[in-house]
Amino acid sequence: SLQWETLGKQFVEYEQVAPFLLPEDQQRRLLDFLPLFLKAWEQSAGVVVFPNIQLLASEVSKLLTKEIKRNLNGKPAEEARLALEQFLQQKVEAEDGHLLLKSVYLLSQTDLRTMWNIIASGLPAALMQCLYLFFTFPLKKTSDDGETSENDTQTQKMLVEIMLNMYKEEQGVEELLAADKLQSLIIATASLWDQCSQSWKVPTGRVLRMISKAQTKNSIMYLQAMDCIKIAIQNLFKLADTLPASDVCEAASIVLCFVKDSYPVSSALLTEFESNDGYQLLLKILLRCEGLQQNEGDPYLDEILDMLTCLTTCGKTELKVSGSIVHPQLPHFDFEWTRSSGMTVKNLQAFQVLQSIFQKSNDQHLCGRILAAIGTIWAWDRANFFLLEWTLQPINQFTDIIHFKPHPVQVKFFRLVESIVLDLSYVPHEILKKVQYLIKENIVPFCTLTALQCLLSMTQKDLLFSDIFRDSGLLGLLLALLRKQAKILRKSAGTHLPGLEEGTEKELNVVMLKMVAALTVRSVRNTVVLKDYGMVPYIKIFLDDECYRSATLSILEQLSVINYEEYMSIVIGALCSSTQGELSLKLDLLKSLLRILESLKSHSAFRTCSGFNALLSLLSDMEGALQDPPSGLWTAFGQNCILELVFYTLQVITAALHLDPVNSNFFQRSGLFEKMAEDLGSLGCFWTQGEWQIPLSLEKKRTFAEFLDAAFCSSEPFPMWLKNCIWILNFLDHMVKGTLHQERYFKERKPEMAETSRGDQEGPQAQEEHPDVSSYCSLEMKDCIIVHPGAVCVMVRLLPKLYKEGHAQLSQEIQYAVVDHIQSLVKSEKSRQVMCESGLLSTIVTSCQDALCNESHPLHLPLTRVFEKLASQAIEPDVLR
Repeated sequence: SLQWETLGKQFVEYEQVAPFLLPEDQQRRLLDFLPLFLKAWEQSAGVVVFPNIQLLASEVSKLLTKEIKRNLNGKPAEEARLALEQFLQQKVEAEDGHLLLKSVYLLSQTDLRTMWNIIASGLPAALMQCLYLFFTFPLKKTSDDGETSENDTQTQKMLVEIMLNMYKEEQGVEELLAADKLQSLIIATASLWDQCSQSWKVPTGRVLRMISKAQTKNSIMYLQAMDCIKIAIQNLFKLADTLPASDVCEAASIVLCFVKDSYPVSSALLTEFESNDGYQLLLKILLRCEGLQQNEGDPYLDEILDMLTCLTTCGKTELKVSGSIVHPQLPHFDFEWTRSSGMTVKNLQAFQVLQSIFQKSNDQHLCGRILAAIGTIWAWDRANFFLLEWTLQPINQFTDIIHFKPHPVQVKFFRLVESIVLDLSYVPHEILKKVQYLIKENIVPFCTLTALQCLLSMTQKDLLFSDIFRDSGLLGLLLALLRKQAKILRKSAGTHLPGLEEGTEKELNVVMLKMVAALTVRSVRNTVVLKDYGMVPYIKIFLDDECYRSATLSILEQLSVINYEEYMSIVIGALCSSTQGELSLKLDLLKSLLRILESLKSHSAFRTCSGFNALLSLLSDMEGALQDPPSGLWTAFGQNCILELVFYTLQVITAALHLDPVNSNFFQRSGLFEKMAEDLGSLGCFWTQGEWQIPLSLEKKRTFAEFLDAAFCSSEPFPMWLKNCIWILNFLDHMVKGTLHQERYFKERKPEMAETSRGDQEGPQAQEEHPDVSSYCSLEMKDCIIVHPGAVCVMVRLLPKLYKEGHAQLSQEIQYAVVDHIQSLVKSEKSRQVMCESGLLSTIVTSCQDALCNESHPLHLPLTRVFEKLASQAIEPDVLR
């Protein structure tokens, strides 16, 4: 504060005596004051407390302007340029020119009023003359370039920052008009770009862009009067033939800035640009950018494209176009758009440049940027899509040539087509016809694939497309192509033909199947078309390949809507014919069955197509699969995967029995519960001898829920055989209650992961993400209703098999827990009634008569209690006796 106060007094003294001093003395006094001012500035970290700062800025700026003019006066250009450089650089500690420049540089960063004083000094025009000379006349460097180069950089930085601060104000631009160097510099950038000073290219571009943003009516009239844009375009046409594309972009972007930025003030420069073939110049320059590396032409290539995109909205009047909306359209489509944004296309000439570039170029970056520009124009106003398609038809025409473009461009194009439906909610029928023709011709498989994926996304958006693509013939085309592919697959079964269905071709088959699946979802009419085409025998051929299976099953599931028997016949037949190692196929078929069995109408078809016998055969074929350690073919699969197959098999059986007394009666009277118990007992985790072991005295007794918790939710070590047994008993417990088909223990696998070893896949979530065992504990406390008494019979039949040599104590403990659990199941009167009416009591008694007849057996008492509870409801008293 004291330092600034002292300086303030010194400057007041200077102001008082200045009028009485000779100009030379006045200048000397001011130059002597400036080092003190700069020192105070540096020591106060830029915080200025100087009341007369505007006057100081005015005095220093005037002196700098005067000295610049003195160094320029009467000298040839190159000599003047050298004189300026020497004047502004810091050769010694206190060079006058550098001192003035640094002072103005600091003062220009203070406040707006101080800046206005600097502008009023005439400095804007003087510095523009400096910039013109520095840019236009490069100096030959001497050998002492180390320190000089650093001084050059510092001087350049200060000059440029002063100009940027002055020219961002309209007053600063107006001051430029006093000299003729603005138009000279613009023309110089368009004609001398290859001959100018390399170190001044970027700074000159920055300054001119700043001036462009602050254009006024007067500055535009000045540039127009000087034919500035016209001359610049003529010169750029010459440069476009000789200079590298990236350099021409850099020079042209400066000229285009003045055209684009001036339009909100006046259309004069745009008119001059258009009248002198400006668009043809841009087309020529941009087409020369083909083959540039993506970063080579940036940011100037992208800047030109962005400005050209903006010019599409520059016009005095709205476009008057007429077109007709082809129906059908999506229900929420509304053609009554608003144009309040002011961002509608009014300049078709500018857009034609973008359109022509895409049509003539195959450059990935260039074509990609054009598509991005079109997307931007659509986003400005939804009306723009219609304005362009009803006049220039860009997307319609691009569809004819898209297969010639690089793959990434094809992807971007079809995303753009997709956005017409997804974002504009409009169905472009003419464009879709061309896309469909592209698919039919299949000139470039990748393009066909991308086009079909685009149509698939649309189809999944609304059911309307199921009708559109059927009526257009696309559904028939896809069915014909799939029939051809199915025949090839059938002929090559068991053999590998080189190149068959590799890469894109295989992906195309996948998407065709997905498309047919999407077209038949909720469309009985399309499903009938598929059936009438005789496609069902061909579609089921695709089941064998996991890549095709998901979509194939979806198609077959739609078929079930019109014919459950045919669906069941195909899927159950595929299950029966699957080999032991085709676990993935079996799982997918079972999951499909689960989805269809949600409808009660399908249950009869499942039974009549021998569904129950097929599933029990599936369990029978898994004999020894859960042995520890595994043996034979089962070593290729993890035990979790085998458990998953058991789970889904039992789930499907439960779903088929759910709320269906006919199926339940059939299953029970056919002795299939007994068959299920036999098949589960042979899986390898249960004791195969099937005899009750010598009873032991149990040291501790746990409930079934506690076993679940201990086996899967705690660190307590459990042998693998027992874990598997507990899982199966848990499945049966939910089957008893009729809820197994609603449970989810296993994560869904994605088809893309099919080739990885199934042993490495996720198993029951209890292994990694175990189920909430507290839910089982809470169930123990409730009165559970037995829905399927036959499942209780299965649990009882497995009781003697819950044993393993070397684990006698643990074996009998789990046996006790299961009996205790069964006792809780028959706790309610309703459950006891269901059990007694089932006719299965004799089977249960036979299964556990050893324990019932041996009073010393640990299970004697709990089993006796089970039957005591059943006695009150007994319909078969003789059996109980």
